Amino acid sequence: MLLLLFLTLSVQGANMSVIPKNVLGGELRKCCDSPKTGFYRNGFCHTGPTDHGTHVACAEVTKEFLDFTRSKGNDLSTPRLEYSFPGLRPGDRWCLCATRWREALQAGVAPKLDLEATHERMLDFIDQETLRRHAR
Repeated sequence: MLLLLFLTLSVQGANMSVIPKNVLGGELRKCCDSPKTGFYRNGFCHTGPTDHGTHVACAEVTKEFLDFTRSKGNDLSTPRLEYSFPGLRPGDRWCLCATRWREALQAGVAPKLDLEATHERMLDFIDQETLRRHAR
């Protein structure tokens, strides 16, 4: 008899009754605690109904990517103290929006991904073969 284990995560009022999966089909791993990342700022690339940007891609950002996203109107390099955001530097890990990572891919500046920490929802935007080619 199989015993199913349900992990209940309380993430800023959102309850998730199932263990989130990564793009490889395994349990979603933590992306980063320093700086604290994720839509829910819990270190994981969890997503939910209020995450309209779908922050599911655990990436190691590069200078090229940071310059690219700044040019698109999303400056991730500059600290925003009012949001407790320290600003990112090349080498930092961060949960990126799936569509921004796809735009960066098309522009040739997509940062490498940690597939074990990238949420399975990323597969709604990018095929697994492409993700594997961009794994760190």
